Amino acid sequence: MSLFDAGESKNRQTAQPLAARMRPRSLEEFVGQRHFLGPGKLLRRLLDADRLGSVIFYGPPGTGKTTLARLLAGATKSHFHQVSAVTSGVKELREVIAEADDRLAASGRRTLLFVDEIHRFNKPQQEVLLPDVEEGVVILVGATTENPFFTVVSALVSRSRIFQFEPLSSDDVKTLIRRAIADRERGLGQCKINMHDDALDFLAETSDGDARRALSALEVGVLSSDDSPIEFTRQLAVESVQRKAIQYDRSGDAHYDSISALIKSIRGSDPDAALYWLARMLEGGEDVRFLCRRLVILASEDVGNADPAALPLAVAAMHGCEFVGLPECQLTLAQTVTYLACAPKSNSATEGIYAARADVSEGRLLPVPRHLRDKSYHAAKQLGHGVGYKYSHNSPDAIAKQDYLGVEREYYNPTDRGFEKELAERLRLIRSRLRGETRGERREG
Repeated sequence: MSLFDAGESKNRQTAQPLAARMRPRSLEEFVGQRHFLGPGKLLRRLLDADRLGSVIFYGPPGTGKTTLARLLAGATKSHFHQVSAVTSGVKELREVIAEADDRLAASGRRTLLFVDEIHRFNKPQQEVLLPDVEEGVVILVGATTENPFFTVVSALVSRSRIFQFEPLSSDDVKTLIRRAIADRERGLGQCKINMHDDALDFLAETSDGDARRALSALEVGVLSSDDSPIEFTRQLAVESVQRKAIQYDRSGDAHYDSISALIKSIRGSDPDAALYWLARMLEGGEDVRFLCRRLVILASEDVGNADPAALPLAVAAMHGCEFVGLPECQLTLAQTVTYLACAPKSNSATEGIYAARADVSEGRLLPVPRHLRDKSYHAAKQLGHGVGYKYSHNSPDAIAKQDYLGVEREYYNPTDRGFEKELAERLRLIRSRLRGETRGERREG
């Protein structure tokens, strides 16, 4: 390398944003994803054994997918080639694979082909990669923010290991910020920075596990301050953080994962978590009708008779949201979500209908007892239909001693929570009334 080359390289590095300059240069510098890259974990074992095959990195932006792909190329002594599924086509893929094949034949050196946003390739484009992945001509590293089990062809998924990236923890983000402040070569070490603890906490919390976002905010704060030393206060941190665009696809993972989190938070009686996931979905542009439908279902499925007011409230919320619309109907949704979260829970009715339908679908079909059959037509009496039926309102407590099923089954088993506790006590009385004389009559018959 000439002096000119060195100078040009330094100029390019200086022009890079802090997040790009601070990319780790080795696996030891890589922060996060310890669940598969830590000592003894799968990806680390594959590297130690020199058995790295094709992999798919799946996770949110800013968690290190591209960076780790580059580090894997270094660790495996492979040639690194990056393509973007947004701008590349089949022709470019074939050219890259042909070069990789020539390189392997001439020098024995493999090529690590990094395909960013691999889910953007259509099926034929993805299938172009299959033969060379199978033959080991390239080590494929695909990166995607979408669930690969839905967006990548199954043949390619079956030939790759899936590693799911998680957002960086607050401690991980703090580590990266401190490293950038101290690094004199690539970071901000030449500036005198007094990072306040509450500012560091704020940057770590608001980055949402995105290293790029945290380091960008740090750089903005430092470059926009004329003081020396720079007092990096919480106020400066607040001013330096840009509002993050919410990653939300109403037909993708964010949609399904968020509604799952909302439902499970309500079922788990956590109104605070439920409000957060509701806000996340509303900010992402979720369909209000979809939210209302799910809340109506939940009112019956998870609250049930423990609080019979839950279902009418959810239905009223559905009509109210239709009438009012956004942004005001967020108040109706918030009221409904918090009520459902705090309500006593029971899935007894849900379990009951599942059990009854299972009996029917599995062929345990029961004839309607003769005394319950329709007797409104002329010949019904000749068939014995309706004969012996006891009108409930003529009995004490309107409970006639009568068999309504023909066999003994208990599908509904109320809990002792909320109003259902009263139903449970009443049902014990009802069943004893229904079964007492009926059993005796069967034995006599």
